[in-house]
Amino acid sequence: MKITRIAIHRTHLPYAGGAYGWGAGNAIEVAQSTVVVIDTDAGISGCGEFTPCGENYMVANSEGVEGVARLLAPALIGEDPRQLGRIEQLMDHVVQGHGYAKAPFDAACWDILGKATGQPVWMLLGGKLTDGAPMYRVAPQKDTEATIAELDRHREAGYRQFQIKVGADWVADIDRIRATVPLLKPGEKAMADANQGWRADNALRVVNATRDLDYILEQPCHSYEECQQVRRKCDLPMKLDECVTGIHMAQRIVADRGAEICCLKISNLGGLSKARRVRDYLVDNRIAVVSEDSWGGEITTAAVAHFAASTPEDWLVNTTDLMNYNTRSTGIGGPTSAGGKLYPGDAPGLGVEPDFDSLGAAVRVYS
Repeated sequence: MKITRIAIHRTHLPYAGGAYGWGAGNAIEVAQSTVVVIDTDAGISGCGEFTPCGENYMVANSEGVEGVARLLAPALIGEDPRQLGRIEQLMDHVVQGHGYAKAPFDAACWDILGKATGQPVWMLLGGKLTDGAPMYRVAPQKDTEATIAELDRHREAGYRQFQIKVGADWVADIDRIRATVPLLKPGEKAMADANQGWRADNALRVVNATRDLDYILEQPCHSYEECQQVRRKCDLPMKLDECVTGIHMAQRIVADRGAEICCLKISNLGGLSKARRVRDYLVDNRIAVVSEDSWGGEITTAAVAHFAASTPEDWLVNTTDLMNYNTRSTGIGGPTSAGGKLYPGDAPGLGVEPDFDSLGAAVRVYS
């Protein structure tokens, strides 16, 4: 089997909630998705998707996928997409870094391997260790009354874990946390996610002012070192997100016992192949994980769902149904969500096909 054609598609994904406020004054209303479709001489195609949470998130943007594709496509055409290790090595040789731009190519090859062998990707990743991954739902930065109402709507839909976005104004964030966390019901969890938005001194002020509450503190500061500065004076469980960039960072976190939870954004880690190694290393060292990505539609959510399903249940904190954050689709079929849980399905590969009516014509084609 050989790769014969690579097509790049782009589409807009409007946020279903209007405006999505996060971190230090960031907000998006429309995300830009890039979908990679790889065709083979065996008549099997695979797809992958990358969508940043705003064009400057983690210094990654959707245009970067197109730029990297110009370099990757000549190296990949003619290769066997089922040989995932070779594909990964080729991509890393041709382009140093820019893992987010390689991630959709990696996912498309996993999709092809699954279809070629008649197995879902979760089986290829090690088997189903979680049958229905618990989901969280985001409450973007809004006033307290609107946030409480949003949490109630998500609760009625079956969600039992909530990510409360903070990080824009540490004084207001104290009030936001104090108004929402006490409303949790038995069995529910809350994460206060600053998305790197606080200075270390202000993060400590928030921690000290909310020390009596039970919640998870997520990525309070920009760097790992700043987060550890806060951690040394904090009794709350800490979840690291944006600074979890690869196996070397995972090794550092394990050595320092630098977090109780690590959020694994598949694109931030460079794709499913690299994310699996990071996940397995963290779980082997008894650090819990989250299966996630920066944003996306049905195709991204499919990868996230398969990754979550193949994660040991005791070490998977949660995942999320990114497809339901948008009013537009990238794929047809794929995972389903019900009762606050995400299910990947049992079809071969990722179990999702590109929604070409939504994606439109390819913006770049290599053959």
